[in-house]
Amino acid sequence: MKKIINYVKDSYNELVYKVSWPSRAELTSSAVIVMIASIIMALIVWGIDSAFESIVKLFYGLLN
Repeated sequence: MKKIINYVKDSYNELVYKVSWPSRAELTSSAVIVMIASIIMALIVWGIDSAFESIVKLFYGLLN
């Protein structure tokens, strides 16, 4: 039981005194970058999916 208590105390001390937490401005800018990157990736996947859909429709149209 003593090991668990020491682990919790050490974890708390590390989180409070050793971890460098980002500022609100850093966190906001990182969130904006992630949102923009996600939108760009979604648009790329949508474009590729639309292209493949057109190719498949063309292919099946030629078979009929």
